Amino acid sequence: MQLVVGRIGRAHGIKGEVTVEVRTDEPELRLGPGAVLLTDPAPTGPLTIESGRVHSGRLLLRFEGVRDRNAAEALRNTLLIAEVDPEEVPEEEDEYYDHQLIDLDVVLTDGTEIGRITEISHLPSQDLFIVERPDGTELMIPFVTEIVTEIDLEDQRAVIDPPPGLIDDRAEIASAREESDDESREEDA
Repeated sequence: MQLVVGRIGRAHGIKGEVTVEVRTDEPELRLGPGAVLLTDPAPTGPLTIESGRVHSGRLLLRFEGVRDRNAAEALRNTLLIAEVDPEEVPEEEDEYYDHQLIDLDVVLTDGTEIGRITEISHLPSQDLFIVERPDGTELMIPFVTEIVTEIDLEDQRAVIDPPPGLIDDRAEIASAREESDDESREEDA
């Protein structure tokens, strides 16, 4: 099975190093020297990591055969993909691989069905579940513990407790309208 573990950013310096946006909770395992990674687009790879270091909070990697800034810049926006045993699970209890979360049913704490996770979007600040609703529309649910209260892989579901307006904008607008209507009625009386 293949997992996206990073995305190559811009070149760093003149000796072929690149910045990497890490997309794995296990960078020391997936992005260490000697690791061979597939790429998207495929013709760019495979790439073998020659060396890596952290500089000013950013991971810098150098790949075998990439010796100058131009070669490094040509790799920009390439996704780095690791081959992983499908039975492998993350080391931490509350960590999940994308393939474990895709197709989970999303339900509210009271059991109301919301939809199904079709994609995980990895943003710099947080991850998002892209959820397809039964009517075909999509929702974005932040994958944070305040909202996603439980991941139950055995029952294939993610339980959420969303704040008002996250799932249905109209619920928040309607409640605000009701309050102003109530205030208007009180003033008229």
